[in-house]
Amino acid sequence: MVSDLTEISELSEKSIKLILTIVENEIEINATLPGGGVLHIEKELPYLIIYRKVPNDPETYRMVISESSYLIIGNEDFNGYQKLLLELSNLLSTKFKSYLLLELYAGVQKSSSFVLKGPEKKLPTTLKVLKEELDAINTLFSGLYLKTEIKDTPHRQAAGQKELLSIEEAKQSGALLLGMEIPPIYRDETFKTYPVFFRNFRDFINRAMHTAIFDYIRVQTSCGVASINVLGRKYLKDKVFEIDKKLAEIETSYQFLWLVSPVNINEIKKTFLESKYEKLLDYHYRLLPIDPDVLKRKLYNLKIEDIDDPAMSYLFREKREELDQQINMLSERGTKNFLYDSLRLYQGIDPHLCSEAKQILEEIPEEVENTIPNTLLDSKAFSSLARKEFDFFRNQDENFKCKVHIRKDVNIMMVSQGELYIPEDYKLSEVDAKGLIQHEVGTHVLTYHNGLQQPLKQLSIGLADYDPLQEGLAVMSEYLVNALTPNRFRTLAGRVIAGEAVKEGAGFQEIFRLLTATYNFSPERAFNITSRIMQGGGFLKDIIYLKGLVDLRKYLQEGGDYEPLLTGKFALKHTQIIAELTERNVLKKGALRPSYLLNEESTKRIKLIRDGLPISQMITK
Repeated sequence: MVSDLTEISELSEKSIKLILTIVENEIEINATLPGGGVLHIEKELPYLIIYRKVPNDPETYRMVISESSYLIIGNEDFNGYQKLLLELSNLLSTKFKSYLLLELYAGVQKSSSFVLKGPEKKLPTTLKVLKEELDAINTLFSGLYLKTEIKDTPHRQAAGQKELLSIEEAKQSGALLLGMEIPPIYRDETFKTYPVFFRNFRDFINRAMHTAIFDYIRVQTSCGVASINVLGRKYLKDKVFEIDKKLAEIETSYQFLWLVSPVNINEIKKTFLESKYEKLLDYHYRLLPIDPDVLKRKLYNLKIEDIDDPAMSYLFREKREELDQQINMLSERGTKNFLYDSLRLYQGIDPHLCSEAKQILEEIPEEVENTIPNTLLDSKAFSSLARKEFDFFRNQDENFKCKVHIRKDVNIMMVSQGELYIPEDYKLSEVDAKGLIQHEVGTHVLTYHNGLQQPLKQLSIGLADYDPLQEGLAVMSEYLVNALTPNRFRTLAGRVIAGEAVKEGAGFQEIFRLLTATYNFSPERAFNITSRIMQGGGFLKDIIYLKGLVDLRKYLQEGGDYEPLLTGKFALKHTQIIAELTERNVLKKGALRPSYLLNEESTKRIKLIRDGLPISQMITK
């Protein structure tokens, strides 16, 4: 952990020596300095971002404190800060061969230029990289016409400020001193901040600086940094964990899937099939255990805008929006608005996905399933298989505490918060059981536990839009253990067809007839698909099974790694952020591995996917 010092009231020789001793021995430090200053170094890196406290400039301050290595210069004892910088540069330049001091400050109010101050001729690469990165702002933000200029000057500080170090002092200490003036276009003439623009602008500056710093480290120092991601913060602030915890509390205060599932599904099914598909009972839902208005108030009381870490700010904003949509859907069950919210939550149905679904249904015929009672596994037999897989996980990690439940009040098999729930009257074939063990336990339970071992609760509950990847991995696991049966695959495709139909306004009977008459589904399987897609008023979650598989297949064919996807519950779009947080040591590798990844046959099957195996051929042979 970072060493925390009590407030240092004076930068005397003794206190500077104490700071240097901590940095030298532990590398990491968090010290409160005179006049509201702060020294924060949490990684063994050869650079320091510097900011001097000035009135009416909270934005530049926020840019700096999101870094893993920074110095805030307080408004007292400036000479002491100069001595500290000199001694710190002497110490760390010896270790790293060179040491970068980069001071940030805001330009005048109507400035329209980034100004980079440094030895342009003697250090062309780093300043050139930074200029190139900053020049990209006009293409990323519409309506901006900013310039970037490099000034070869010995005066690296803002106009009217004292120099931190003379150029000669910097050279003698092995440091390179640069200045970066930032145009304050994120605020108006009354110094009021444009919050949304500032957030995006800050993230842009952060990335530009890291790109240039990484180039400097690679070219000028002996520090072995593997990637730009390592430059991000290693330790997240308490505010991050506070919001993470509250988001988790809001989500776990209700069980979304339970609340949108009808409690009378067995009566609906019995009546519909016995009436020859004419009589359809109304859906009845569980009473809401929460007040949507109160929950939304809690959700938007979270001050996510105070999070300065770009990665965490992005993830939390996404999650808040997703929870907002779910809460809307709970209050609108049984209405037309439920379908509109569902379309937004699951991002509609892509024409390519519909095409894939139709191809599967055309190329894979319906099979007559084995219904001989004594050859089917019941809920107790399946739970026994599941418990063996649970024991396999427990042998890998003693912290594994998840359990298996057989319940009368459950109509479908599901995993909720790592617990496996099996309907009491459940029956299935051995092949289906083999696939569902890896689907439910080897994927959903495993990623819940792996996410639970992370410092962020969101990795066990699920980042925004995590469902498609989760279900894609789950279906892929069925394929990897050779248990993705033709009828199972057809069901996934049928769900997409049903989703497209409900989106176009089709009712229950119309969708049922489409599946039976056009695509040759049995009445019972057609009912199961239709009843799930119609719950709530049009619930499109079921399309994500095939969508997730299609997207995961593409990801693997493009060279993506499989196992890192099991470290928690997130979306494919988050893989770079997860990799960044892992390289920053914020996250760690998953504690559990599924049993199928220990099988050589799975490796061969993944290779077939990478080599272009058609999706319609991913069935049990």
